[in-house]
Amino acid sequence: MNSQPRILTLLLLVCISLPGGAWAQDEPPDGYLGRWFENVRRTQAEQPHWITPMFTTTPRLEEEFRYDISRQSLADGETMVNYGGGKGLELIPAEHIEVILGVPPYLSHSSPVTPDGFGDVSFLLKYRILASNEGQHNYIVTAFLGASLPTGSYSNGAEHAVITPTIAFGKGWGNFDFQSTAGVGIPTGDVDRLGTPVAYNTAFQYRLWQKLWPEVEVNSTFWMNGERAGKKQLFLSPGLVVGRLHLWRRLGLTVGGGVQIAATQFHTYNHNWALSVRFPF
Repeated sequence: MNSQPRILTLLLLVCISLPGGAWAQDEPPDGYLGRWFENVRRTQAEQPHWITPMFTTTPRLEEEFRYDISRQSLADGETMVNYGGGKGLELIPAEHIEVILGVPPYLSHSSPVTPDGFGDVSFLLKYRILASNEGQHNYIVTAFLGASLPTGSYSNGAEHAVITPTIAFGKGWGNFDFQSTAGVGIPTGDVDRLGTPVAYNTAFQYRLWQKLWPEVEVNSTFWMNGERAGKKQLFLSPGLVVGRLHLWRRLGLTVGGGVQIAATQFHTYNHNWALSVRFPF
């Protein structure tokens, strides 16, 4: 557990030093940094300015550092605290493209027989296909390609790498918007047993007083094959996200909280309480 703060400190330093870093001036400088800032500004100006939901991955392109903490009740009766949530550094290296470099989460279990440890390393590539900001048609369509590597310690990670192609989209009307994703997890081994679960998530948001974003999400997973063939789980997830709050120069702060509540008889966990802290830059 002691290495978790060191990893966060290192990533924050990377965030600061990379092009587009949080400590940059309000006005972009000339040269490479100037081109980076201008690309980020132009890319984000072309898309809706909704907030990123608590549990659903936004189709919008973001440049920020994100850290989540959650506590959930597992199906076997024990509880687990997830430090990091697999979130991390999000960058926009080119127009229409975002990359997310996930920090391995640290998993702490209530059961003394279940060892604590780090989870898997994850990555996500986004390519924005279509976008129109609030001044025009207020919609977005983005393709994702996610991957996780089985780097978890003890039993805190998956048995095989997982590739997750996803399509994401969203539409807004005034202060209301929805953001949705639909993807399939494809393990690189033991597919007959693990299956290829399909995940579908939708977040419904409404903006109040410019900075408050109450939301309700529907988070669901369906198993069409594997050991869990025919099973499905669905969560209803109320939450509230506050932001973006200005801190200093390009650095902002967004904070959110929410809970996933199981709405189906079958579920692998329940009452997943989550806190999200983000530093957009």
